[in-house]
Amino acid sequence: MKLGAMLSFGAFFLGALIVDSCGARADVVRYPIPNSTFPIAQAVKVSGDAATYYISGQVPPVVSKDADPSSPQAYGDSKTQTVGVLNKIKGILEGLGLGMGDVVKMQVFLVHDMRAPMDFKAFMEGYTQFFGGSQPNLPARSVLGVASLANPGFLVEIEVIAVRDAK
Repeated sequence: MKLGAMLSFGAFFLGALIVDSCGARADVVRYPIPNSTFPIAQAVKVSGDAATYYISGQVPPVVSKDADPSSPQAYGDSKTQTVGVLNKIKGILEGLGLGMGDVVKMQVFLVHDMRAPMDFKAFMEGYTQFFGGSQPNLPARSVLGVASLANPGFLVEIEVIAVRDAK
């Protein structure tokens, strides 16, 4: 690396440290869907000094150890799987010092095939236990019907993006 490039990088790094120490805050604005009570945000804006966390897709925990581990019976129906997945995500977020209210974007994959049509209603029954009730910070969200997931027993996989003030 040339000396000029090293000095430029050093100046940039020092500038970043100075900006970081100024106490800037993240600003999260959630835009509701107009004239709707549906428990998602139409959009979420994040500005200011924010740390963004990308949580990998999570799949349901086993609920029946006696069932074939490649069958839906091992993981439960769509509602059970949704609650299990969201509890896993909640635990990951808490381990990072975050909560479900810090989620700004969610992407949901629901199996939709001849064997198991996508059960959006059951998904929503599980989802609303975490969003839209006592926890009012709604994420922007997409729900996709997919032919299959990594294990034939999985009906639900969810990934999220969470944001909080950078510290």
